[in-house]
Amino acid sequence: MAARTKSAKERPSYRCTECGWQTAKWLGRCPECQAWGTIEEYGAPAVRTTTPGRVTTSAVPIGQVDGRQATARSTGVPELDRVLGGGLVPGAVVLLAGEPGVGKSTLLLDVAAKSASDEHRTLYVTGEESASQVRMRADRIRAIDDQLYLAAETDLSAVLGHLDAVKPSLLILDSVQTVASPEIDGAPGGMAQVREVAGALIRVSKERGMSTLLVGHVTKDGAIAGPRLLEHLVDVVLSFEGDRHARLRLVRGVKNRYGATDEVGCFELHDEGITGLADPSGLFLTRRDEPVPGTCLTVTLEGRRPLVAEVQALTVDSQIPSPRRTTSGLETSRVSMMLAVLEQRGRISALGKRDIYSATVGGVKLSEPAADLAIALALASAASDTPLPKNLVAIGEVGLAGEVRRVTGVQRRLSEAHRLGFTHALVPGDPGKIPAGMKVMEVADIGDALRVLPRSRRREAPRDAEDRR
Repeated sequence: MAARTKSAKERPSYRCTECGWQTAKWLGRCPECQAWGTIEEYGAPAVRTTTPGRVTTSAVPIGQVDGRQATARSTGVPELDRVLGGGLVPGAVVLLAGEPGVGKSTLLLDVAAKSASDEHRTLYVTGEESASQVRMRADRIRAIDDQLYLAAETDLSAVLGHLDAVKPSLLILDSVQTVASPEIDGAPGGMAQVREVAGALIRVSKERGMSTLLVGHVTKDGAIAGPRLLEHLVDVVLSFEGDRHARLRLVRGVKNRYGATDEVGCFELHDEGITGLADPSGLFLTRRDEPVPGTCLTVTLEGRRPLVAEVQALTVDSQIPSPRRTTSGLETSRVSMMLAVLEQRGRISALGKRDIYSATVGGVKLSEPAADLAIALALASAASDTPLPKNLVAIGEVGLAGEVRRVTGVQRRLSEAHRLGFTHALVPGDPGKIPAGMKVMEVADIGDALRVLPRSRRREAPRDAEDRR
């Protein structure tokens, strides 16, 4: 029996060099991370037992814990503080993920310079660029400070050495996928490497009370690259969003142990760097002296922040058997639903035979159902070539039966529209308290909403080719 147990302990086992998954036999493909050729043989793991050890700090009643040590410190960027819940908490680890070129490095370099002071040093570690490249960007956006230290490293042990030498209050690592530990097998960016690097930096941050900002890559579908464990280990996960061809950038909280996750920070990216936008609604509007057919304004909620956005639509005679349906900033499925509702419930015919283009202004993306009514009115206005009344906003969800449903935050939306000078609004029933001086029309269905189109200029879209002749 003893000999049999000994041979079992000496039996070799196999482990994946990418994710660390273990098995008793060799496989060509790892079932955990789906990587080929990463299963290698290694010695059988020794049986370990955990015994009670010496505690670092004694347990105390929760009422006696000093909560002042977790007071947030401002980053110097108000819009980022808004998303973080007031600023960076000592010992907090924040993961910022976004597509390449969206402006992550520019934002964090600006944060590094503004948060650096004589009492709080900042260490910026770059693994994707050289130190001279980062210096050129810092000169361009004016992010130079004597207490901002810069290092170009891809080795985890070297990064930890810089922490011992500089002793920063804030560490920025750009990015976590480029740093590797020599003690772990696998290429930088692999699951095992990312897990080891993030775990080591999190331990150091908690021990020293140092705030850490980690830059993360994203996959083709927009998800954060690397093991999902990385998102569970960090304290805050931020998503940096924005169209590369537009100026608007949004920082959205996905996870936050120190604040709410429904806050959004708005930024504008330009040649001189990136700046916060306390009032970003101006980016989403087109100022005109006279209203234009096919345009309608709505108020969307990004987190808890109301933003006035403009929806535009254009309908033209189709030259092909299958008419085009093109959208930008809007969900194609919702636009198709509004087209069906207008044709069936609103009695606007021939929309199915025309090319239809719909878009938003300024790069904003409208995905919430509260924009349904604005999309429907913009399409109806374009189809009838009749402009909507000036200074009008439309808020509401439209169902397939043509009814206009209530949405959340109607009072906040109306207050924002009133602050920007809009005097008329179309809303579902029972909107609550209405701002003084604003005329609000409650609509029950799409038929009631279409009555805002001026009758003297309203005309139906042609029903078929014979009518057009």
